[in-house]
Amino acid sequence: MSETSETEDNEQPLNLDIPEHLEYSDEHVWVDRSDEDLAILGITEYAADQLGELVFVDLPEPGSRVEAGDEIVELESSKAVQPMISPVAGTVKYVNRDVSDDPSVINGDPYGEGWILKVELDDDEPELLSADEYAKIIRWTDADS
Repeated sequence: MSETSETEDNEQPLNLDIPEHLEYSDEHVWVDRSDEDLAILGITEYAADQLGELVFVDLPEPGSRVEAGDEIVELESSKAVQPMISPVAGTVKYVNRDVSDDPSVINGDPYGEGWILKVELDDDEPELLSADEYAKIIRWTDADS
C-alpha cells in the first residue's frame, strides 16, 4: 500500500510505503510480530522522511527492559533530535549495530536493513494500528502541517 501526501518544503507529492504485514504506533514506529515471541521495531518511512538524513542513533543495550511509552532510542538528524517511543513492553534482545555505525541505512531502507531493535515481548497485547489506520494518521498529521 502506498500513501501519497504533500510535503510542506517543496509541495511535491511524496509516495510513502506502509507495508500491510506490519503494525504501527501513532508515534511512527513499525512493529513486525510475525515471530510470536520476538518483535522487530523500526521507524516508519514517514518518520525517516520527517527527520531527514540521520546522523546518529543511540541504541539501548541488549537485556534492557522497556515498557510501552518509554523513550528507547535517540535518533539525531541534521533537522532534529527525536526519541523513538516503544509501543511494546519486553526485553531488548538484539540491536542493529549497522544502524549505529551508519544511520543512513534507516533512511534508505526503514522496513528492511534499517530495523532498529528486537524485543522479546511480555504477554501484554500492545495497542497497535493496522496499515490503513496508520495511513489515516499520516493524512491527518500532514493536513495540520
